[in-house]
Amino acid sequence: MRSAGWLVMSVAIVAGLTVAVSRAAEEQPAAAPSEANAPATVQPPASTVPVTPKDAAPPPSVTIIGASDAHGVLGRDVRSAADEDMGRIVDVVVDRTGHVRAAVIDFGGFLGVGSRKIVVDWNAMRFGKIANKKDSITLELTKAQVAAAPEYKEDTPMVVLGASGSLQPLQAIQ
Repeated sequence: MRSAGWLVMSVAIVAGLTVAVSRAAEEQPAAAPSEANAPATVQPPASTVPVTPKDAAPPPSVTIIGASDAHGVLGRDVRSAADEDMGRIVDVVVDRTGHVRAAVIDFGGFLGVGSRKIVVDWNAMRFGKIANKKDSITLELTKAQVAAAPEYKEDTPMVVLGASGSLQPLQAIQ
């Protein structure tokens, strides 16, 4: 049934284009007799110099980062210095200039039930022991400190929990 609908639509489109082309041919004025007898003008040869658009983007730069030099953090487990389970990184917060400011940790609960999101200062985390995907990130806060932090809710002002004196307030950009 669908193929019959497509066939009818295709025939209608072709018929419409045929009518439009024939009407356009009928409406074109005939060339004036004086133009037919006029000598042909010689066109200058086309330029052979290649033209590059003014807004052509330069080629991108390429940086190679070794597999042991950098690791992804989303979904990575976070543990305290006392080896307490602190949760898992679920988001990274950047300011308007693109600088990383904090991480959102899904804290508490069991298998995602009863958990809440807490925002912690990026400088309160240590990444030194993450050689493979099973290694965790260390947070310089205790489980009790993180448990007492207010929950993060998207599109509301966030309270960033940081190690003692490490977080600088975000300056308002206007």
